[in-house]
Amino acid sequence: MDRYKEIEAFVQVMEHGSLAAAALHAGITPVMMGRRIDALEKRLGTQLMHRSTRRLVLTEQGATFLDECRGLLAQWASAEAMVSSQRHSASGHLVVSAPAAFGRLHVAPHASAFLKAHPQVRISFNLTDRVVDLVREGYDMGLRIGRVIDPNFVAIKLATNQRVVCGTPAYFRKHGTPKTLDDLKAHNCLAFNLQGGQQRGWYFLQDGKTVTVRAEGNLDCNDGELLHRWVSEGLGLGWRSTWEIQLQLQRGELVTVLDDYALPEYDILAVYPQQRHLPAKVRFFIEHLKKIYSRPGYWLRDTP
Repeated sequence: MDRYKEIEAFVQVMEHGSLAAAALHAGITPVMMGRRIDALEKRLGTQLMHRSTRRLVLTEQGATFLDECRGLLAQWASAEAMVSSQRHSASGHLVVSAPAAFGRLHVAPHASAFLKAHPQVRISFNLTDRVVDLVREGYDMGLRIGRVIDPNFVAIKLATNQRVVCGTPAYFRKHGTPKTLDDLKAHNCLAFNLQGGQQRGWYFLQDGKTVTVRAEGNLDCNDGELLHRWVSEGLGLGWRSTWEIQLQLQRGELVTVLDDYALPEYDILAVYPQQRHLPAKVRFFIEHLKKIYSRPGYWLRDTP
């Protein structure tokens, strides 16, 4: 029999003065209430009360145990109330990592609305294009662009995204349009350097397999926003996310190439370490961003 129900039955019987009254309050039969008291006494190996047809009298051990049980039930109720309240509100210090440009444009600007809804939360952002170790560096969650293969992390899709090769119409008029992945060797590819964490190259899908093409050009850096600017100025080709260039594509300022080789999904993800109970501050912030990103036309705006 459930220990909690046994203790609850004992407290209810003493507070209502009889098995019948306690059973009526609990919505069970007096027989069931009596069985719970019997099971409790049997498990404890002591008699908690003297029962007669007229009244119940606590034994010395029963009186001491009753005080303890009342305290335990009060603590249990308090713990339940605290957890239940977190379904609607959050508190604590939320530490978030995000890619630099994406974080500046599409994460940090939405913090004020979140804090207004959850004033007991404090947020710290680290905006960097370096892939951080969330656990070792003490982050509650991170925003990632692309697949997450570490089984120790949970990845929640926030929005659809792709990585595409793009350039300005003027660049293609001057240098031609690549038709195959091998053609990229003849083009000025503007990519992250070693410090930017993308030294392995650009990823594509060829014959059903993911392949890597080493991207080389006369400019590289560790900042995605600067790479995007260089591509927009016509200085070379970039491997950019659709979240940052959709408006330029619509306007015709940038054009994509090698679309047949683009990975089918390079989504925007919220990532956090596997854990038994996800803190409300993390869950609510993920829900907050997901709701914003799903607004019609959100990714086609000049500003969030």
